[in-house]
Parts: sequence; C-alpha cells; structure tokens
Amino acid sequence: MKKLYEKSEITFAIVWIVIYLVVMGTLRNLGDDSPWMMLGLIVISAVMFIFVWRNGLMKEYGLASWAKNNKAMLWFIPLWLIACCNLAAGIAPGYKVPGLIFALVSMALVGFAEELIFRGFLFKAMLKNGSAKVAVIVCAVTFGLGHILNLFTGHALTETLVQVVYAIAVGFVFTLAFYKGGSLLPCILAHSLTDVFAVLGNGDVSFALNVAVHGLVLVVAISYCVYLWKRVETHPSHQYGN
Repeated sequence: MKKLYEKSEITFAIVWIVIYLVVMGTLRNLGDDSPWMMLGLIVISAVMFIFVWRNGLMKEYGLASWAKNNKAMLWFIPLWLIACCNLAAGIAPGYKVPGLIFALVSMALVGFAEELIFRGFLFKAMLKNGSAKVAVIVCAVTFGLGHILNLFTGHALTETLVQVVYAIAVGFVFTLAFYKGGSLLPCILAHSLTDVFAVLGNGDVSFALNVAVHGLVLVVAISYCVYLWKRVETHPSHQYGN
C-alpha cells in the first residue's frame, strides 16, 4: 500500500474506494445488525488508521487535532443539526440487543471509514493535483453516488435516489468543513452520529415529515457551504489547492 501511495495518491484513493464499496456491498446484504459487518468495518478502519499513523500522516489527513478556527466554523453547529435530523420522529430502534450493538458500532465505523476515504484520501489527492472547486465537487458527488449500493440491499429506487441526493448535499458540507477547518475529526463525529441516529431513530416517518427533514437538510447544507466558501479562510494545510 505504501508503494502505491507514494506512486499515485489518487490511484491509492480509488483502490480504497473500490475495496470499501465491494466489502460493504457484500456485508450489508447480511444486515446492519450483523456481527460480520461490524468485524469487516473494524478490519477496514484499523488497516487504514494504522497505515496513516505508521506513515506519519495523521496531520495530513486532519486526524491530529480538532479544528483551531471553531468560531469561524460556527462551532460546526450545522453538522450537528444534520446529524440530529434522523431523530426527528423520535427514538425507536429497529433492532434488539445484541444486534443493536453491532449496528451502532458498525455505523460509527462507517463514519470514520468513509470520511477518511472520501474526505481524506480522495480529497487531499485531488487537491494536490488540481483546483479546490473540482476536488470539492468530485469528492461530494462520488460520496453521494456510492449510496447507489443501497439498491442491492433491498432499498427501492426512489428511496435510493433520495438518499443519493441527500448524501451529495451532506458530502459538500463535510468536504468544505474539512477544507476550511483543517480537521477531519468534526466530520467523522458528525458522520458517525448521523448514521448512529439513523439506527436509533424511528423509521416510521410520515411522508410530510420526511420531505420536511430532507428540505431542512438541503437548506442547512447549502447555507453552510456558501458561508464556508465565501467567509472562512482556507486552512493552511490545504492552501496549495486554491
């Protein structure tokens, strides 16, 4: 992996995206409450973290510390709002213990793995080789399109398309939050909370509430992205991509 990384960071990122999508596409068929899915995510997350840590890349990928410009980033409040939207209909887990525990751990790890792959590996590689705008767009859209895999896990086409649009919007938020804040930790936490709350939340949501929640997410996402792009200075570690 190190040789591939040194040769081409973009290729390295693409390889990890393929590995992740193939593994997740297989494991999710077993259900989010499957212990095998949890173990698979533990392995993937551990391998990536060890690679980053052993090669001195913690700071490169924003894992070394929290963002120093919290005030300028509005304390990442929009991220926490987006995460909490999955609790709009209340708390009513769809799994029982121990499946619930497996699902919660899995969803927390999904947040870590996907942020490191898409916002870390892919975004940083593209940022070094092109414009910031292109890097942000490609990473957000690629992250969203990855949710098409839900079609192969029993989700309906319409539901999947809504999830893709939602994921693209959230992808823009997370990418810009990392780009402007310099730390991937807020993105990982928000992403993990979003998926964990999806497990804990009441899935029996009315159509009206569902539309309202997704509409709120889009408004928050667009507003925060515009604010970040126009009002917050790019973090020094990312300025080579301007």
